Order: sequence, then structure tokens, then C-alpha cells
Amino acid sequence: MLHIFTSAAVNYIPKVRLLTESIKKFHPEARIHLALADERPENIPLDMFDSVWSPADLGIDNWRSWAFGHAIVELATAIKPFVLEKLLANDGDRVIYMDPDTVMYSRLDDVLATLEHNSIALTPHQTTPEDDWMAIWDNEICSLKHGVYNLGFVAVAATDAGRAFAAWWRERCHRLCIDDIPNGIFTDQRWVDLAPALFPEVAILRTPRLNVSTWNLSKRRITREDGQFHVNGEPLGFYHYTGFDKGAHRIMAQRYAVHSPVVFEMIDWYEAAIQVTAADPLSQHQWAFANFDNGQPISKLQRRVYRMREDLQKAFPHPFDHTGFAAWWDKNGVLEYAENKSESAALPMISAPKKTIWSALGGIISRPAMLGAYMARARQIVAEKGIKGLLCEIRTRM
Repeated sequence: MLHIFTSAAVNYIPKVRLLTESIKKFHPEARIHLALADERPENIPLDMFDSVWSPADLGIDNWRSWAFGHAIVELATAIKPFVLEKLLANDGDRVIYMDPDTVMYSRLDDVLATLEHNSIALTPHQTTPEDDWMAIWDNEICSLKHGVYNLGFVAVAATDAGRAFAAWWRERCHRLCIDDIPNGIFTDQRWVDLAPALFPEVAILRTPRLNVSTWNLSKRRITREDGQFHVNGEPLGFYHYTGFDKGAHRIMAQRYAVHSPVVFEMIDWYEAAIQVTAADPLSQHQWAFANFDNGQPISKLQRRVYRMREDLQKAFPHPFDHTGFAAWWDKNGVLEYAENKSESAALPMISAPKKTIWSALGGIISRPAMLGAYMARARQIVAEKGIKGLLCEIRTRM
């Protein structure tokens, strides 16, 4: 059985129809599923999907507080490996994930053939070295920051290696599916840079016809012959209209697709198509996890702080309640995390699992030569920030 799934919040479902229609055209045998990064709305038919999996359906402990700790893109990517595991239940099954802003243009039989002898198939952002310094910066360096492989696509077979990969990816995304490039993490994507080293039977799909987008247009020429799009002479498998809503896609295409005028016809078509979907009432549906229960928006900083501090999770197990975590934030968080600064500067950095205060003190006592340095640092912090600042420093380093 072939399963294809995507991930989106409710407001993105009208655009997902472009993907599902293309899947049904070229792979009518496939079952299509949705990882819903939202609460499932009542009285809204989702019959274009064979199944829908929301966070509530994934067996995640305290799933609402877990969802609270994610921005919308983080949540949409965090649930992907959970749904992948569900869909790998039966031997012989093959599962393909595709981002909601992709469109299929021909059958993916080469991908399915790859899964006959491999368990995992990935597409790199680039498969040909750039030879222009602007392109190196825009594309290769961007891949070094965001991930070598674009996780807008992944194909996995229901084998031991495929299930082991899905379980590992799910564990990492459960704890650390976060947009934190300074710490080496970009949602679910950077993790999979490790996959070829950690798992057997990983295929790297270097064909130019798959996952075509602005990050590789400099080396891929798209043409049209008899109504069929081709990439470097091969039939176009699927195109990824990434960054479209913000206008970034067209800007980057103007920089790197000058040799492929047909790309701009594709972009014009997609723009016209999503303008139609914008009239769908679902496009105005508010994300279920956007606000506290009194309607106050939740900031990225608030989500990050709650996510990284187990003491706050224990103290406020229902973080959407505005009388709990939000009240604490108004009294303490705004001072402790200096929200008057830019959010990006104020975001707390991720850290290793916390030690207890006793194990931390034991580590100091076991190294008496360092005790003087620790005491000097403590006195400096008290002089600059007071006792509260010292306690905060101790907590962040535990």
C-alpha cells in the first residue's frame, strides 16, 4: 500500500487541495493523509483525506501543554514523524511525506522503485556544486544552516530500518523540534542530516526531477514539451513552491531561473490558484493554539521559555489558562527575560538535560581548585544582578 501524507493547520487546507488533486491525478492508488497541526474543527468536512491525525491522536502525554511550546511551523513539523510511525504499521507499506506547498507533475515510480531496495529516501537541497558566490551564499550556506536534505519530502518503507528511523526522528522531534539555528537545530530538518550516518539503507535521490525549488533552480533548467514539464531533460516529478506567501519564491526565482522562463509561468499559475483558495472560509480559520484562553496572543518567547523550563511545566500544566502561566509571565517573565529586547536576542538557548542542585554542588566540591573561581563569579553576579540574578544563573546552569 502506498501512503502519501502532508502536514498543515486548518487555514492551509484550501492550498493543500492543489497537492491532493495532483496526487490523485498521478497516483490514484495512493491513500492520502493529513497531519493536522491544529485541533480538528467541528462540522468541517475533510473527506479529501483517508485519515486525519491531530496532536490529540498521537499518544503524546499532556499533548496540549506540549503543543503550547511550539510555534505553528514547529508544531507542523514536529508531528510529521509521529504520523509517519502510524502509517508504517504494515509490512510492505511505503510512505511518502510531501509539504503542503508542493505540486506533483508526474508519477514517482522511481521513488517507489528505490524503496524496493532501500528503507529511507532523501532529496538534498543541492546535487550540483554552485559556481557563483551569491548562489553559494544563498543555497549552499543556507543548507549548512537549515539542513542538507529538504524535509518537504521523505520516503520510507515499512522495514526494520524504516521503523527505527521513524522512531528516532519522533523522539528527537518530541523534545527538540525547534527553530533554533544558533544551536544547530532547524525544526525536524537538521536532525535528518544524521540519518545516512545512523541508519542503513538510506538512498540519496540526486535526480534533478525531484523537489525542484528555488534552492536548486540555478542548476536545473525547466522546459515544457507537449504539455509535460521537464528538468534537465527528465520529467518533472514535483515542484516545491516554498516561501510563496511572503514573496520570497518569486524573488529567488528571478535571481536563479532566468534560464528557465517556463518557471515564471508555473509561478503565475500557482499564484492564481492560491488566490482562489484564499476565498475559502477555511483560509480565515484561526489556529487553535495561537492565543491564551482570554484571546491574548502567545509570543514565541513565551513558548520557548515554557518549553525549556520543566519547573514552569509542572507549576502550570494547563498553560493556555491565562490565570496561570500568563499571569506568572506578566509578573515575572517580562522582567526575567527582558522582553523589551528583541525576541530573537531574548530567546533562551537550549541546554543539556538539567542536573539537580545537589549534583551541581557535588561537581564543584569534587574540584576544589575551581571553588575560588566559582565563588568569585558568584560575587560578581550578586554585585551586578543581586541574589535573584544569582539564583537565575544557578537554575539555568543546572
